[in-house]
Amino acid sequence: MILACRILLHRARTAHAAAVVPVIALLLALLAPSLAAQEGAAGYPNRPVKFINQYSAGGLGDTFARALAQHLAERLGQPFVVENRTGANGIIAAEIVARSPADGYTLFMGTQSGLVLNAATRKNLPFDVVRDFAPISLLFSTPFYLLVHPSVKATTVAELVALARSQPGKLTYASLGRGSGHHLAAEQFRKLSGIDIVHVPYKGSGQAMTDLLSGQVHMMFEGPVSGLPPVRSGKARGLASTGTSRTAAAPELPTMIEAGVPGFDISTWFGFVAPAGTPRGIIDRLNGETRQMLTLPATAQRFARFGIDLLPSTPEQMAERIRVDLPLWTKIVRDAGIEAE
Repeated sequence: MILACRILLHRARTAHAAAVVPVIALLLALLAPSLAAQEGAAGYPNRPVKFINQYSAGGLGDTFARALAQHLAERLGQPFVVENRTGANGIIAAEIVARSPADGYTLFMGTQSGLVLNAATRKNLPFDVVRDFAPISLLFSTPFYLLVHPSVKATTVAELVALARSQPGKLTYASLGRGSGHHLAAEQFRKLSGIDIVHVPYKGSGQAMTDLLSGQVHMMFEGPVSGLPPVRSGKARGLASTGTSRTAAAPELPTMIEAGVPGFDISTWFGFVAPAGTPRGIIDRLNGETRQMLTLPATAQRFARFGIDLLPSTPEQMAERIRVDLPLWTKIVRDAGIEAE
């Protein structure tokens, strides 16, 4: 771009004076996007930044959001304040960000559940996942773990399937709301194993786990931060993980495929987005700092016990992930018999 501008400027100097004005206009048009991006990033941030998180305090999403917010605050010199806006499977949080000014001061811990799965399960979202957000970077992916209350007379997935078949419509499972990854994992389990279990939706992991541990619900697919400590303490029983291979966090647990549910493979990703129209200079700066955190050995060590896979990416790679996931998960939702609302 710079070389092309120099060539045009040289030609303008050697041309007739009448040719100078249109050449200068062309130079300004060529430089405008670059200048706008630089202007958008200049001095950013100069005040606190809101970091909207769709998950309740204490879970993996909240833990990672706060770690990223702390890193960005230290690197950029302004507070990044995490705000937990739970409910409606992330729709409330996502709408806040979609409707915020595109100035880099309201950001979102976007997830596969809050962005892609909502688009697959809801007819009238108050935002468009492609049009209304500017991807910054993918963050990480993680499988779920199938947990049951100790009172459930099943120590394996096969025994749980047999128990559910013997008591159709009696066993309940918790989720973080209709269309959440937790919900779709359970619906895939129900469909692939041919069982009849009852959905009990919650606003966040905290209350869902409280009711699971008290026996108010029988089972749940949950992430590692909230799910594995109760398993290790004996307050819940872990039966399997949902990825294609066993995890470093719980290598003793088989995958759902190993446990006898062919074709079961569900993991969820987390990402970082801003409102659409946020200046590219700001997006690039946030992307660079985020990727720097994700490649630090200290970050890998801090989250190794959770069994997650860190996913540093470019904004374009995250946008492509969303584009590919939308039709893929729409098909999974339809195959599971979940009608869009």
